[in-house]
Amino acid sequence: MRNNENENGSDAGNGSGIGFMRGLTGIRGRVQEVWSAAANRLPLPKGSENTPCDESEFLLLREDFGVAPGLAAAYEHCRKINAHYGKTYYFSSSFFPPDVRPAVHALYAWVRYPDEWVDNPNGLTIPEQADKLRQWRDATADAIKTGSSDHPVLAAWADSARRYEVPAKYMRDFLDAMEMDLTVSRYETFDDLQKYTYGSASVVGLIMCRLVGCDDPASVSHATALGLGMQLTNFLRDVGEDFNGRGRIYLPLEDMARFGVTEDDIRRGTVTENVISLLRFEIARTREIYEHADAGVHYLPQYAQLPVRLARVLYSRILDKIEQNRYDVFTKRARVPTWEKLVTLAVKQQRGR
Repeated sequence: MRNNENENGSDAGNGSGIGFMRGLTGIRGRVQEVWSAAANRLPLPKGSENTPCDESEFLLLREDFGVAPGLAAAYEHCRKINAHYGKTYYFSSSFFPPDVRPAVHALYAWVRYPDEWVDNPNGLTIPEQADKLRQWRDATADAIKTGSSDHPVLAAWADSARRYEVPAKYMRDFLDAMEMDLTVSRYETFDDLQKYTYGSASVVGLIMCRLVGCDDPASVSHATALGLGMQLTNFLRDVGEDFNGRGRIYLPLEDMARFGVTEDDIRRGTVTENVISLLRFEIARTREIYEHADAGVHYLPQYAQLPVRLARVLYSRILDKIEQNRYDVFTKRARVPTWEKLVTLAVKQQRGR
């Protein structure tokens, strides 16, 4: 497992990316080719058609969205939400075929709304947050039943969910997890945490299987593992933010006790040897989960394998960045720069040939 920790090279985190590029001499032409191809899939510059909107348009996903009527406009609204809020996810999903991408964007937008209400309430009380989640649950059910909605995200998602026959239970499980965030802020064991992450992330992996046409029952454990791995990666990246901004700790309490880490350590934001040992343990477990997810990629249709592998690798690179930041998950945010995303894509495509 530790062999993966420094795969980017010792100087992979610097701005030029020289250390990482040294290992790619044989595919320089491929990098340039992919850079050009990816540029055509990424958001266009400001002022051009289909550009993501200004920051003010996305303030808490405000609901006076002013989207034109019709499914095309609804899907475009979802695309803009995805491009603005989920840059790694958006980058990866842009390599799905054009007929699949709209459903992927609609899924992202559908989960983003309740996630935003829960994580960034902007003054909402817990009862008000719960009421918003209830309204979203009811409106989703109505949109799925009728195939239409006045809300552009619900209109697009209902169209996709009906077309790809997404089980209603997956949507209920996701919203159940969002409700848990309103009342549960600690998890005693990893098994307890997985009861939350199944709804918050694993079912998203299962929904993605539906959207890309993967219906092999053997893929289920691998799809749930990919969602779990990505969610755990987010938890590790956001330890400080989740505690200071939301009062939550997603590190299992039994793990914290095992390594001698207390809530006061998290509150102080000090990178002690005990904190480092805990994070090393959590990172190793997350990488094992990614490995299980990798073993199931072959169940996906060929056209879906590259974007899924890309999303998985880019998310797991966040773990590398945490290590490069010397496990400071309190004052430094682990990010994967755009140049590294493009180089990762080039490598993936080269190996897939």
